[in-house]
Amino acid sequence: MFAVYITHPQVAIDPAVPVPDWCLSESGLERARLAASCGWAAQIGRFAASTERKAIETAEILSAGRVTIETHHAMGENDRSATGFLPPDAFEDAANWFFAHPEESFKGWERAVDAQARIVGAIERILAAHDPAVPIAFVGHGGVGTLLKCHLQGRPIARDGDQLAGGGNLFAFRLADRTVTCDWTAMESWKGF
Repeated sequence: MFAVYITHPQVAIDPAVPVPDWCLSESGLERARLAASCGWAAQIGRFAASTERKAIETAEILSAGRVTIETHHAMGENDRSATGFLPPDAFEDAANWFFAHPEESFKGWERAVDAQARIVGAIERILAAHDPAVPIAFVGHGGVGTLLKCHLQGRPIARDGDQLAGGGNLFAFRLADRTVTCDWTAMESWKGF
């Protein structure tokens, strides 16, 4: 059976609102609804999401009310609260540095190695009590999703494994052996297995 790691799609960016409280934008909502209409979404028997609003909204749309959404704090995005909101260009520069220096902190951010250990631990704890016959979706964020994917592929932390900008992508892996079977793909375009 399979698992998918899904990143929330586009958000309504508001520098006056804490990042964990950002909601999906209209385009993000539309993309999540399109993905929910895909055959693969109806196959998911369990949804585990980050506690951030944008991840919960994405999971709720994808589940279409069929399944209760579980939330897990340890699935949150890498902690970037030390710098607060960064404009897009400054954020991209910071993210490049974060991935290029995984054992160091960018101006107080959570280190990439620590964020990776946290997301991998969260996924493994959830799967330890999961029925492997049931497809599961993890709904979260691009940074930690990339760190998880690097771990599953047995490769060093690097941004070249990151999703395309904008979010709303997924990768799939087999529950039996944690092998990644599908690289980042737009969630509304994925055809499933």
